[in-house]
Parts: sequence; C-alpha cells; structure tokens
Amino acid sequence: MRLIKLKEVMTLTSLARSTIYKYMSEGQFPKAVLLGVRSVAWIEDEVTDWILERINDRDRTGKNT
Repeated sequence: MRLIKLKEVMTLTSLARSTIYKYMSEGQFPKAVLLGVRSVAWIEDEVTDWILERINDRDRTGKNT
C-alpha cells in the first residue's frame, strides 16, 4: 500500500484541488487519510480504483463525457 499526496492525486486524475475536495464532500471520491495536523494523503489503490470505475462507467454507457 502506498500513500500519495494531493499533487500526485491531481496528476493521476487530471482534476483540480477544488474538484477533488468537492467530490470528497459529495462522497464521490476516496477519502483522504489524515497524516498530521496539516497533512493528508490518499491510498493510491483507492484513487486508481476510482479512475477505473470512471472508465467502466464510460464503457457501460457508451458516453465519453
């Protein structure tokens, strides 16, 4: 298991910081793990699974947007 910081999450997902936190607040994105008072990270496998779910949704519905 590997923890990744926000910058890498943004790179992997191509999402902006605000979008990631919006999706988290809506329960649509993996929750961050609190590492310290001002430090969070995400479990890489959970982020990867989220990306794969988006791809599967696209393939199931035939929609690219």
